[in-house]
This record gives sequence, C-alpha cells and structure tokens, in this order.
Amino acid sequence: MSTPDISVVICVYTEDRWEDILAAVASVRAQSRPARETLLVVDHNQALLDRLSKEYKETGEVRVLANAGPRGLSAGRNTGIAASRGDVIAFLDDDAVAERDWLLHFAEGYEDPLVMAVGGRTVPIWASGRRPAWFPAEFDWVVGCTYRGLPPGRVRVRNVLGGNASFRRTAFDAAGGFATGIGRDGDKRPLGCEETELCIRLTRARPDAVLLIDDRAVIHHRVPEVREHFAYFRTRTYAEGLSKALVARSVGADKGLESERRYATRVLPAGVARGLRDAVLARPGGAGRAAAIVAGVVTAAGGYVLGSVRARRGGTEFAVVPVARSEGAEG
Repeated sequence: MSTPDISVVICVYTEDRWEDILAAVASVRAQSRPARETLLVVDHNQALLDRLSKEYKETGEVRVLANAGPRGLSAGRNTGIAASRGDVIAFLDDDAVAERDWLLHFAEGYEDPLVMAVGGRTVPIWASGRRPAWFPAEFDWVVGCTYRGLPPGRVRVRNVLGGNASFRRTAFDAAGGFATGIGRDGDKRPLGCEETELCIRLTRARPDAVLLIDDRAVIHHRVPEVREHFAYFRTRTYAEGLSKALVARSVGADKGLESERRYATRVLPAGVARGLRDAVLARPGGAGRAAAIVAGVVTAAGGYVLGSVRARRGGTEFAVVPVARSEGAEG
C-alpha cells in the first residue's frame, strides 16, 4: 500500500516568534520524506500575514493564509485542514523543529487503513539550557512536551498531543474539526485539550479507529524562560483543569478522564516517591519535584471543579463544526 501525501499545518500568531517560525518551516522542508505542502495559518495578525506572505512568495510548497474563523488555535487548525490538499494533515507548533524523519514515521503508521491519527514525541529545549531542578518530568505537558508516564515505542493511545500530531483527512469527515472555545486564544489563559476532545469524538464516530503515538517521530519544542518558573506551572495546571472540565462536558467524564485517572493514581504517586527518595539522598531538586507534583494536582483539581461549575451554569461556550475543503484545496 502506498503511503499518503502529508500536508503540514503550522499555526502562528505573533511576530515575536519570527525566527522560530522560520526554523519550523525549514525543518519541514528538510524532511527525508517531503511534505506535499506547508500551510502557515496566521491568527488575526495582518502585519505577520503580510510579512510571511512576502517571505515565502517565491516558495511554491509553502502557503500563507489567514485564519478564517474566530481567534484561536482550534479555528486556525480548522482553516489549515480545509485548505490542505494532503491525505493526511500533520500539525507542528510554531516554536518547534521537527527531526528529519518526522514525517517518515508518521507515514509508516498509516500503512494500516484503520489508523486515523499518529502522534510523536516532543522534547523540551529549555531557555536556560537545562531542566529546572524542581520541574517534574511527569508534568512536561505543562510546557507542551511528552511527559513521563506515556508508554514508549509505537503504541495505541486515547489521544495524540496536538503540537506534534497528524490525522487522516477522513477523520475530520467523520468527527468534524477542532472545537473552538476549548484551546488557546492568543495570549489568554493557556487552555488546551482540544486534541483530546477531538480524538474522543473521533473514536465515538469511528469505533474501529486506531490512534497511535510513535516516539520515533520527534520534534524539539522551545520552552521560553517565563515558562520555567513555578508561577507559569501553577497557571498552566489550573488551566488544564478548566480545559478538562470542558472535555468532560463534551464527551462525558468517563471517557474524558479515563487516562487522567491512571495518570493520577499510578504515575504521579511514583513521581512523588521518586522525588522524596532523591531528597533523602541529597540529590538536587528532589523535594521540589515532589512538592510541584502535589501542587500541580491540587491546582488542576481546583480548575476542574470551577470549570465544571461554570459549564453547568452555561458560562462557557464551545462549538464543533464540520470542516469542508475550501475552494482550491482539491487535487
């Protein structure tokens, strides 16, 4: 069976990441298995749209377009899906670079016709040059990276992680696009989980669908200095709780929190024990990591409770819409 054409979508929103955006595009153009195209979707920033259009005007395989929906990452991704021409759509964060065989490993997963999504492994690039001693690897999802507790190798999962993921086009035909109102919106509170909600919705629409993570499909994700501090850690874990409440509202708490229960009852207690052991052995950061895990659980739980109350009162709106190919995306 021939492997599919892959379109790559990179959503961008600020000129502050100009060099990161160029590096992300360059990493896609250097793939051992070439992408059919790279789509840069600009989120309601005319100056950035104009600058990128000028930068890539002579580059046929890179297309620059404006987010056609409301402000935010979900609508930007939906715009890219609609405009893309590939059989598979891959997503790369605008502050990340992909290793040379990233798309090759994605493509291999789709040799099985039941595979509807393939994700990869995201490795942090710390602004300070090293992981903060207190920062637990179990919480690397806070900075958009693969965290301790995910199984190694190529394994079946409930959901892929959005900054390093791909979906078969027919997945969006079956389930619709990313839900607006769940994920990030520019510089507002760092919400997430839109890919979790989509993946659960997909497996409900297609019970035979297989979703994989292949840890050979590696990207390197930049972590800015501000995200190395506990204040951001606390804000992000709280926002995750808010986001999980929205997911539970959409798909039900049983499925929406299935993986989180295993994570909270197995992975995190082991992390606390590891941190305390390191503290007893006078290893740097052990007590801090144990305390951060406990604090992360408490703040995420607080966000979930508040988010659930808001959802019941109808204080939060989100929507799932079909994603149709835009004019010119055929062929």
